[in-house]
Amino acid sequence: MLIKIYPENPNPKAIDQVVEVLKKGGIIIYPTDTVYGLGCDITNPKAIEKICRIRGIKPEKANFSFICSDLSHISDYIKPIDTSIFRVLKKALPGPFTFIFNANNNVPKLLSSNKKTVGIRVPDNNIARAIVQELGNPILSTSIKDDDELIEYATDPELIHEKYQDLVDLVIDGGYGDNEPSTVVDCTTGDFEVIREGKGQIEDYL
Repeated sequence: MLIKIYPENPNPKAIDQVVEVLKKGGIIIYPTDTVYGLGCDITNPKAIEKICRIRGIKPEKANFSFICSDLSHISDYIKPIDTSIFRVLKKALPGPFTFIFNANNNVPKLLSSNKKTVGIRVPDNNIARAIVQELGNPILSTSIKDDDELIEYATDPELIHEKYQDLVDLVIDGGYGDNEPSTVVDCTTGDFEVIREGKGQIEDYL
């Protein structure tokens, strides 16, 4: 199913429809402020396994991100952080960054693995944030392309739907996506270390 949602003013009925799919364990493809993402409800282990199968990866090896609507969800999944780091997050988010933190005990339970870290995203995209708000908890997310294929990101929602319609339950057409991924910043040592250059410039917020 392909549904059109306008990012400037997401239609609440359409958002409800997406959330209904997620609550039933469905998989969605949705727009962010970078590339389109493949997502599911993080509280649903079967849906997480399905995403792993689609991407051909083992849950314990997967580098998933949690998409949050704002910073309030983050403390549920990460170990406590310095106020200096929190200050930078407040300035940089919503934005095209994935911040890696030390995970607390809630994360291994969700991913049935021994994961020690978790990536957190608060995208500057009204559709993605409205879905998470309505759902009431983050969505687990991975980009629809491998990190090794930085060019060739799928940007056209209709083409994405054509390719993935038999694998996912719903594709959101939120307009053309970007073809540059998020900047990945490792915060696990209490500092900011860029491990993948992408759309965001962390230096602007330090």
